[in-house]
Amino acid sequence: MLSYQHIYHAGNLADVHKHGLLAWMLNYLTAKDKPLTYIETHAGRALYDLQDAAALKTGEAAAGIGRVASWFDDAHPLTGALNAVRATHGSDSYAGSPLIAAHVLRPDDQMHLAELHPGEHAALDFALSSFPAKCYRQDGFELAHSLTPPTPRRGLMLIDPSYEIKTDYADIPRHIASVTRAWNVGIICLWYPMLTAKSHLPMLTALHKAHPSALRHEVRFPPARKGHGMIGSGMFVINPPYGLEGEAARLSDRFATLTAE
Repeated sequence: MLSYQHIYHAGNLADVHKHGLLAWMLNYLTAKDKPLTYIETHAGRALYDLQDAAALKTGEAAAGIGRVASWFDDAHPLTGALNAVRATHGSDSYAGSPLIAAHVLRPDDQMHLAELHPGEHAALDFALSSFPAKCYRQDGFELAHSLTPPTPRRGLMLIDPSYEIKTDYADIPRHIASVTRAWNVGIICLWYPMLTAKSHLPMLTALHKAHPSALRHEVRFPPARKGHGMIGSGMFVINPPYGLEGEAARLSDRFATLTAE
């Protein structure tokens, strides 16, 4: 349950997909002069060293953000967040979703971040120490249920589990159903891996049935290494903000260049 370490995968193509859409959505929300709430259920450590032995071992960052950073121009909020983190922590640093959110959000916005792993939580708390974020060493789904509906009610929740707990696939639709009942105006974003084993498909069937107007966006890419079971990345977004489909389509075009090679 507490064995997952994202450092092996930080900055990979799935992160590029997830973080590109997340930064765009948060930037869209902050364009309106009203405060918002950001909740993340599986935050990780937030700050990663891409020269760490674990990151170099898999090579996923080199094949990910190291290869496709040019997909995001200087005006894109992801570029701004990543550049700010590199300026503070060095050129080999990479921002996880909590730090990306912290650099897009404003001082009056609320941030609630859950991370159950003790070491990852300590690192998260340190990485966010200069931002007005609340970091909880708590199960992310428990936190989600306890906080919704949040104050302010405008906002976004990112659900991004490791899926190492195999029951997540069966449990997530139930958790999301409860959250959306309590927080019907919230933008609820679920990241999921696209797997050769197709473990994600029953979960998506249940989610589509319950939330037919949600945006489902998937991109495919070559496996990180021979025999690797993840062949793509998905985002399921309930109450998607206006214009998100256009940004998703732009990313689809970019990812298509990888599978065409």
